[in-house]
Amino acid sequence: MIVHPRESIDTAIIGAGVIGLAIARALAPSRSVVLLEQESRFGEHLSSRNSEVIHAGLYYPPDSLKASLCLRGNALLYRYCQEQNIPYRQCSKLVVANEQQQDALERLHHNALDSGATGLHRCSQQWLHQQEPWLHTNEALLSEHSGILDSHALMARLAEQAQAQHALLCYRHRVRRIDCEPGFLLLHVDSDDGPFELQCRQLINAAGLHAVPLLKRCVGFPEERIPEQRLARGNYFSLSGRSPTRRLIYPLPEADGLGIHLTVDLAGKARFGPDVEWIEHKDYQINAARLPHFKDAIRHYWPELNSDRLSPAYAGIRPKLFIAGEPYRDFLIQGEKEHGITGMINLLGIESPGLTAALAIAEDIANHG
Repeated sequence: MIVHPRESIDTAIIGAGVIGLAIARALAPSRSVVLLEQESRFGEHLSSRNSEVIHAGLYYPPDSLKASLCLRGNALLYRYCQEQNIPYRQCSKLVVANEQQQDALERLHHNALDSGATGLHRCSQQWLHQQEPWLHTNEALLSEHSGILDSHALMARLAEQAQAQHALLCYRHRVRRIDCEPGFLLLHVDSDDGPFELQCRQLINAAGLHAVPLLKRCVGFPEERIPEQRLARGNYFSLSGRSPTRRLIYPLPEADGLGIHLTVDLAGKARFGPDVEWIEHKDYQINAARLPHFKDAIRHYWPELNSDRLSPAYAGIRPKLFIAGEPYRDFLIQGEKEHGITGMINLLGIESPGLTAALAIAEDIANHG
């Protein structure tokens, strides 16, 4: 299927990650939708290079978009996985603390409750010794509603349902420039069949790592509304042999991430990560030199780790926003009220818990966008 030159449609979505696909599925029944993706398949960046965790809303300030969208997304995602037979496991998560971190764990617990998170339990050392004897911790917070899923199966199903509702998914289509015109937006698109123009009434910028750079190629968009974006690579190391647990094990969060945690995939294999490594340009090459840092971090809660079992797995990159030089730690969702451009919605800084929040973001845009 081909988009014809200067075709006019209702909604164009840029970026076929999990959020772009979820939005296409939500909007396609009520309007004409074209989803443009510069890669040859969906989910090549943020959506496939993460921990595949279903988050339960523990970490984010109660009045933040991350908190509300994560909690709503958690419920929607579990229901969707059940209805669509997408592989998942509600395996629960332990956030662990040593003797010096118990006050910090208390604050995290209160923050989670204030945000509306449920299924939380403080775990004693005796319970932990019985349940997870390998784990070295003084206390932990158990989150019942945390889990894991097959993100590729999720995206494949969203794409299938969007297309069944006549959304047009166009891979290897790169948006070179956007012109903000009165009453519509004009996209200049490069494709394998040559360049063309696409006119739309509504534009949803869900381009992930490329969302902020895209705004710099948007003629008529106010420069002062473009945040600075920096890139944080997260390296992952896999554990050979049997995992010591079937749960997710997290340390307390750090300023720019959730700490080097242990996740178990649906096949029962364990991996550790991500760390936070600031980089200048997009580069998915895993940095094997980070191994000593990983060993030290893991041994805080697993002193008996045999580091010979660790090997480089993969790396992801998270878009970190800065406004006026200060970190902006929430999702930044811009509509006309924020930037003055009719019909444009920008989804910026959508990192963790973006996978969990995807269906909730799509729901909000379908209801209000």
